[in-house]
Amino acid sequence: MNSDLQQLDILEILKILPHRYPFLMVDRIVEVHLGESIRGYKNVTMNENFFQGHFPSQPVMPGVLILEGMAQVGAILAYITDPEAVASKLVYFAGLDGVKFRQKVVPGDQLHYELSVNKRKARFWKMEGKAFVDGKLVAEAELMATFA
Repeated sequence: MNSDLQQLDILEILKILPHRYPFLMVDRIVEVHLGESIRGYKNVTMNENFFQGHFPSQPVMPGVLILEGMAQVGAILAYITDPEAVASKLVYFAGLDGVKFRQKVVPGDQLHYELSVNKRKARFWKMEGKAFVDGKLVAEAELMATFA
């Protein structure tokens, strides 16, 4: 598959996103089609601070953080697709539709995100997001975001 950009490592991601530990939910971008789609992943480890309380005896990644990871990957796509219009702004959730969690995500999983642009108008982006572990769909949602 031909890609506009092959990969972004964590140092390049940190130059793009304003998020920092413990709220950075993406480790690498593996494929980008500017203005169209993006794929990236997060390595989920037992060292994540949220596992201390969710849940100590059976650690499960909170679904809202899976969605946050999707949003961050989508924001990277927006930032690198239209840097002049978006890069100096912050991304904010404008809405979520069709959210479904299909399987739990646990320490040791590699969470793969795939997002594709459904609609884009000025500062408003609408994307379809999916998250996979070992090729199995674990979560999906339609994400709407605005930049301000």
